[in-house]
Amino acid sequence: MPIPLADRAIQLAYDPGISPKGGGLPGLSVLKNVVNSINLFGIVAVVGALAVSLAVWAWGHHTGGHQAEANGKKGATVAAGAALGLGAANGIVAFFSALGSQVQ
Repeated sequence: MPIPLADRAIQLAYDPGISPKGGGLPGLSVLKNVVNSINLFGIVAVVGALAVSLAVWAWGHHTGGHQAEANGKKGATVAAGAALGLGAANGIVAFFSALGSQVQ
């Protein structure tokens, strides 16, 4: 017997009552420390990548190597974008989490 359309809509709109809650699982503080450390290592790696990219850009500019200069510019742009993403990761996730919690 097929389920009526209204009953299907009610099933789709069912609220499971799940929301994020801190402290529900053991080891949450350890996980936060691990993620913070990964973020720190990422930022340190981006600083190194930016330094290398800027050096390649300068070397390519002064030697007339247009390909090296272009690659240095590209690397510097990517490193700057990665630094922006790493620094803003917490805010981006918090923003979209708050936005998602408004969906009804």
